[in-house]
Amino acid sequence: MKLKTKYILFIVILHLICLVMSYLIFEKDKLIFMLAEVFIIISVVISISLYRQLISPLTYLKQGISAIKDKDFNVKFLATGKHEVDELVDVYNKMIDELRSERTKQEAQHFFLEKLIQTSPTGILILDFDGRVKQINPKANEILNATPDLLSNQIEQMKTGTSKMLRIDGLHTYKIQKSRFIDRGFERIFVMLEEVTAEIFAAEKSVYSKVIRMMAHEVNNTVGPVNSIINTALAQKEIWAKNNTEMLNNAMKVAVERNQNLNVFMRNFADLVKLPEANRKKINLVDLLKSVTELMYFSASEKQVSFELALPAEPYFIFADTQQLEQAIINIIKNSIEAVETNGIIKVAIDEKKRRLSISDNGKGISEENAGQLFSPFFSTKKDGQGIGLTLVREILLNHGFDFSLKTHGNLTVFAIQF
Repeated sequence: MKLKTKYILFIVILHLICLVMSYLIFEKDKLIFMLAEVFIIISVVISISLYRQLISPLTYLKQGISAIKDKDFNVKFLATGKHEVDELVDVYNKMIDELRSERTKQEAQHFFLEKLIQTSPTGILILDFDGRVKQINPKANEILNATPDLLSNQIEQMKTGTSKMLRIDGLHTYKIQKSRFIDRGFERIFVMLEEVTAEIFAAEKSVYSKVIRMMAHEVNNTVGPVNSIINTALAQKEIWAKNNTEMLNNAMKVAVERNQNLNVFMRNFADLVKLPEANRKKINLVDLLKSVTELMYFSASEKQVSFELALPAEPYFIFADTQQLEQAIINIIKNSIEAVETNGIIKVAIDEKKRRLSISDNGKGISEENAGQLFSPFFSTKKDGQGIGLTLVREILLNHGFDFSLKTHGNLTVFAIQF
C-alpha cells in the first residue's frame, strides 16, 4: 500500500472516530456538539492542507526521478514559495545541472575518442568479454584484410600486456601491442597494430650505409696501393727472367685478379648506398621488358629456362627511372632463373587494368623460414650470395614509390610490382 493511501485512510478513520465519539458524548448538549463538529471540520481542512504540503515534495521527487530515468537532464523545477519544498527543488536543480554538465562532457569525450580511433593511423581492435572483435577502426581493418590469418594467429598467441615486432613477407613490419582495460567491472582487451616498415627500412639503411662506407674506404685504401705494387713488380722483366719464377708470377697475377674482384664486390655495396633519387620519365614498359628478357636469354638457356611474355600489343607507358627500373627487373629475373632447377618457365605479364607487373617462376619457391627475411640487407639463401640483390630491388622500388610483394603460391613464386 502506498504512503499516500495510508495517510488518507488514517485521516479519514481518525476523523470518523472523533465524529462518532463527539456525537455519543455531546448528544444532549447541542452547543458543545456543534463546537466539536466545527473543530473536526477545521481539523479536516488542516489535514488536507498538510497532506498537500507533505505530498508535494514527493510529487516533485517522482517527476524528477521519471526525468532522470528518461535521461532528460533539461527538466528543472520552479520555486513554490514553500521553504521545505524549495529546499528540495534547489537540491534537485543543482543535481540536474551537474548531471547535464557531466553528461555533456562525457559525450564530448566519447565523440572525440571515437573520432580519434576512426582516424588514427594506428590500427585499433577492441574485444568484448568473450574475446570477439567488438570494434575495429579502418586502419586495423586494412591491415587484417592484407594478412588476416598470420596476424590473427599472432594476436591470439600473445599475452596481455606484451608487445612484439612482426615482419610479414620480408617487407611489411608491424608493431603489435596487447593491453587491457576495465569496462563496467569486467576486463576487456584492446590491440594496437602499427606499421613501422618505413622506420625500420630507414634505420637499416642508416646502419648498413655507415658499415659499407667504412668497408669501401678501407678496401680501396688497401687494394689500390697493393695492386700498384704488384703491377710494378710484374713490369720488372729482369725479375722474371729466371726459370723458377713462373709460379710466383702467376700467383701475383691471381692476387691482382682477386683484388679486382674485391673492388667489384665493394662497388656493388657502394651502389646500394649511393642510389640517387629516381629520375622519372615517361618510358615504354613493354620495350624495357623485352630488352631485359633478351639480355637474360643466354643465362636462362644455360638452365633450360624459357620466357613466357604476356605483354600488351600496344606500348604501355609508366613514369620511372629507366636505368634503376631496368636494374631492378634484371635482379628479379636473375633470382627467378637461379630458383628454377631445370626446364622451368618464367612468365612476365602486365595487367593493364590493375596497373601491375608480375614476374613468376615455377622454381623451388620460398620457405616459411626465409619468407620473413627476404628483403633484409645481407640475407641470402645462396651459398656465395652477397644478400644485396633484393635489397637493391627494394630500395629502387621504394625510391619510385611503387608497392611490391614477393610470395609463393603453391608451385608458383610471384614478384608483383604495383605502379
